[in-house]
Amino acid sequence: MFDIYRSSNIGIFLKANDKFCLVPRGLARAKSERISKVLQCEPIPSSISGSRLLGPLAALNNNGMILSRLAEQEEVEYFRKITGLRVERLDSRYTSVGNLISANDFGAVISDVFSDESARSIERVLGVPVCKMRLGPYAQVGSMISATNSGALVHPIASEEEINLVAKILKVEPEPATVNGGVPFVSSGFVGNSKGLLLGSQTKGSELVIIGRAFSL
Repeated sequence: MFDIYRSSNIGIFLKANDKFCLVPRGLARAKSERISKVLQCEPIPSSISGSRLLGPLAALNNNGMILSRLAEQEEVEYFRKITGLRVERLDSRYTSVGNLISANDFGAVISDVFSDESARSIERVLGVPVCKMRLGPYAQVGSMISATNSGALVHPIASEEEINLVAKILKVEPEPATVNGGVPFVSSGFVGNSKGLLLGSQTKGSELVIIGRAFSL
């Protein structure tokens, strides 16, 4: 159980893959050390467009990183140098790419608001097949699906057909879930990789049971 800046919405501030976790510049050392211990990866002090709201402004897996078009060129170069990944800004009118893309190393679920050209760019940078869709009436699939290589959480509104499609794309078995005491937009209170999970401090025991099942913990 974890918080950032006294907020349980940790997914707004953090973004992780198996090798590193983006953390806001100036984050307390004790927080960074705990992130490193739980996720067994390197914390990388970061900003995107000068902002510490990293979750909505980035999407990544172990192959590449998609940044909002608002990211500054020096930030792009910084991420390329320090991560060694393919890092690109997405040339799209939609700037909150983290809220619109959910990816692991097997596939990516992306919002149907993206153009075919944007979909091809995401596929190229992340190195995985992509599928455009939405969950129920919502286009913000990145905020509604949190995935690693070992499991995934999905917004409870998802139908059985949608859950099966997410499973087919990401090659994991998603579990409908909430975080932080009933929040259905699971990415807001979740950061994880194949080595560990961090959950918002308001997450309840009943939610932990479902999340543990989803990631075989």
